[in-house]
Amino acid sequence: MLKSSTKKNADRTHNAYGWLFISLALILISVFMFYPIGHSFYLSTMRTKGIVQQFVGLNNYIRLLQDPMFILALKNTFTFFLIQVPIMLLLGLIFATILNDNTIKFRGVFRTALFLPAVTSLVAYTILFKMMFSSEGFINNLLMNMHIIQEPIPWLLDPFWSKVTIIIALTWRWTGYNMVFYLSGLQNIPKEIYEAAEIDGAGKVQQFIRITVPILKPIIVFTSIMSTIGTLQLFDEPMNLSMGGTTSSTIGPGNSLLTLSVYIYNLSFKYVPNFGYAATVSYVIVFIVAILSFIQFKVAGDKN
Repeated sequence: MLKSSTKKNADRTHNAYGWLFISLALILISVFMFYPIGHSFYLSTMRTKGIVQQFVGLNNYIRLLQDPMFILALKNTFTFFLIQVPIMLLLGLIFATILNDNTIKFRGVFRTALFLPAVTSLVAYTILFKMMFSSEGFINNLLMNMHIIQEPIPWLLDPFWSKVTIIIALTWRWTGYNMVFYLSGLQNIPKEIYEAAEIDGAGKVQQFIRITVPILKPIIVFTSIMSTIGTLQLFDEPMNLSMGGTTSSTIGPGNSLLTLSVYIYNLSFKYVPNFGYAATVSYVIVFIVAILSFIQFKVAGDKN
C-alpha cells in the first residue's frame, strides 16, 4: 500500500510539472488561436458599425446569398482553385519525378532554381511580373518576335487575361514548393521496385502511374489540402498585381481578381467597416475548406 501511494504521489508530481511546462504554450495558443476563432464566430452573428454592435443571428449568412460582390468573389476564388491547383500539383509531381533520376546532371541546381520562387520576396516578384506582363513588356515582345501573336495581349487590363496572369504567377511561385515534398517521398521509395517494374516491361509512364502516384498518395493529399487552403485564402497576388491596388474601388479589371480574402479586407478596412459581415465571409472559407478537405480524404481512400 505504501509503495502504491508513493507511486501515485510521484505520478501526480510528474503530471503537475508537465502541466507547468506546457502552461505558457497553452496560454499563448488560447489567446492567439482559440480566442480569435471563437470571437470571430461571435462577430459573424453581429452587425457592427464602428464600436456599436447589434445581434442579428444568422442574418449575415442569409445576406451572403443576396450579395453580388460575395458571389463574384466566390466565383473568382473557385476559378483559381479549380484551374491553378491541379496544374501546380501535377507539375510539381512531374518535376520531382524527373529530378529524382540519378542520371540527370546538375540536379541540385535545377531543384534550387525551382524552389527559389517560394522564398522570393512577394513585392519584388509582383513588381517583376507587372513589368513582364505589361502591354510593352518582355512577354508580349517575346511572343510577337516569335510571331505567335500579332498585337500585345492586355494581360492586366482584360478580365480573362488578368486571371491567366494570376494563375501563371501562383504556379511559378508554388510549384517548386510542392515539388520538395514529392522529392522527399520519392527518395524513400526503394529503387528495387522500379527495377522490378522495368524488368516486367513497364515503361516510365506506367511506373509513374502505377508506382509513384499510389505510393505518394498521402503526400499528394497533404499538398492538395494545403494548396486548397492557400488558394481559398488568396490575397497577396490579386492585391499586388491588380492595376488599381488598394487605391482603386476595383481589384483587377471589372473586379476579375476579387477573391474572398480580398473581399474580407475590403469589408474590414476599405468600405464602411463591418467586421461582423467580414467575419461571416471568413467563416465561409472555413466551411469550404472543411468540406473540400473531407472530399479529398474520401477520394484518396483514407478511412481514418
